[in-house]
Amino acid sequence: MRPNLSGVARVMGRMEELERRIHPERNENAPEREKSRFVDVLDDSEKKLRKAKPSVPGLVPDKPQAAKKAQSSSGGDWEGQISSLADKYGVEEALVRAVIKMESGGKTTAVSHKGAMGLMQLMPGTAKMLGVDDPFDPVQNLEGGIKYLSQLSDKYKGDLTKTLAAYNAGPGRVDACGGIPPFPETQNYVKNVLSMYSRNSGSDD
Repeated sequence: MRPNLSGVARVMGRMEELERRIHPERNENAPEREKSRFVDVLDDSEKKLRKAKPSVPGLVPDKPQAAKKAQSSSGGDWEGQISSLADKYGVEEALVRAVIKMESGGKTTAVSHKGAMGLMQLMPGTAKMLGVDDPFDPVQNLEGGIKYLSQLSDKYKGDLTKTLAAYNAGPGRVDACGGIPPFPETQNYVKNVLSMYSRNSGSDD
C-alpha cells in the first residue's frame, strides 16, 4: 500500500506560502541581497588591506627611501664638495677619491653585506659618532668619512697604512696587531687604496 503524499504536499505548500507572506524579501530579494553582501565584504577587505599596508613593518624598505632622498636632493653635486671638505679636515683630495673608489665605486646608495652605507661606507655606529644623520645623503657621508680619515690620521701620527687599515678594519684591530691586521681583505684594501692614491696624485708618472 503506497502512502498518500498529497496531504503532505499540501501542508508543505501552505507553509511555503505563509513563509513568503511573512518574509517576502527572503525570496524576492535574496539573490540581490546575497550579491551585495559579497561585494561589500570584498570592498571592506580591500579597504582594510590598503589601510594596513603602510603600517606593516618591513613592507616599505628603509634603504630605497633613503636612496630616493639622496638622488633627488643631492644628485651628482657631491663631487664638487670633495675639495672643500678635504681642505676643511686636512686630508688630501687624491686620498679621499681613492677611498671613495675603493669603498663604493662612487655609488651614493651602496650598502655592504656588513651594513656599511653610502659613498665612504660608514657603519651605523661610526656614522652616529661622526654626527651623520643620513648616511645616504652623499654630502653628509663625505664629510663624515673625511672627518674620520682625519681623526685616524691624527691618531696614527700621519701613518697612512695604519690610517687606511683602521678605516677598513677598525682602530681596535690595528692597535691589537700593531699595524695592518693579518686579514687578506684589509691587506688588499690598503694596497689598492695606496695604488689609486698614487695614481690620483700623479706620483707614479
